[in-house]
Amino acid sequence: ELTEHSFDKPIDIALFSAGGGTSEKFAPIAAAHGCIVIDNSSQWRMDPEVPLVIPEINPEDILWNKGIIANPNCSTIIMLMALKPIHDLSRIKRIVVSTYQAVSGAGKEGIDELYNETAAIAKGEHYEPTILPSASLPIHYQIAYKVIPQIDLFIDDEYTKEELKMVNETHKILHDDSIVITPTAVRVPVVRSHAESIYIETEDVLSVDAVKEAIKNCPGAELVDDVENMKYPMPLDTSDKTDVAVGRIRKDLVSPNGINLWVSGDQIRKGAALNTLQIAEYMIEHDIIK
Repeated sequence: ELTEHSFDKPIDIALFSAGGGTSEKFAPIAAAHGCIVIDNSSQWRMDPEVPLVIPEINPEDILWNKGIIANPNCSTIIMLMALKPIHDLSRIKRIVVSTYQAVSGAGKEGIDELYNETAAIAKGEHYEPTILPSASLPIHYQIAYKVIPQIDLFIDDEYTKEELKMVNETHKILHDDSIVITPTAVRVPVVRSHAESIYIETEDVLSVDAVKEAIKNCPGAELVDDVENMKYPMPLDTSDKTDVAVGRIRKDLVSPNGINLWVSGDQIRKGAALNTLQIAEYMIEHDIIK
């Protein structure tokens, strides 16, 4: 059982994935005892004293941790694994992203709801939804054979918390608040692995070949782009996989600086658990443990 005395004995690294309330209470206690907490909740992500890290992108931020390191939102991780190699070629000025997020992002209850609704509909029976778009909301919608253009609560300017996470976290990870980002987060009847349709504008004109080569050479990203043979990223193919798949890379039809791409990645692995472990591995390999 986790208690206020759990960290009295020396612990080097603690991996937290028990919700924001637990992290808010116990992460500072662990840090005060010399432990480094890697937290998978949203509690510390935007705290200016806490690094927000994707090891393939900004591992140097780990160095200034004060005992707590935050793991980004899964949709942010999947997007930036595709965009960082392009950003390194030429600074990205604008991002327009639409997510297609699996029901497992809502936990086991989200998976159960999709399965139960699908089975009930196949039998011609009624099933009363209770989970999506959020269990905390007064209204719930069927997800089977449907998409829901809302994930989490609406907050500022009619954007949801999930959408604004992608904006704020991208700015913090890339250390660039000037990037213009317009997100739309959508829940789809897929069990595992998120997908994203992304449009970007870069400062310089980039060729498709240059973008493909950059992604091909990026650790943690996989180029899956062979339209002649109908090969492109899909959630079923990326489930239980480590890398984020990137494909459908093409120039915009209007803007010479615009590029469109399609991305899919396992939000439970790279979008959460794997990224957390990679942060811990980086600290061990670079002797950062206090």
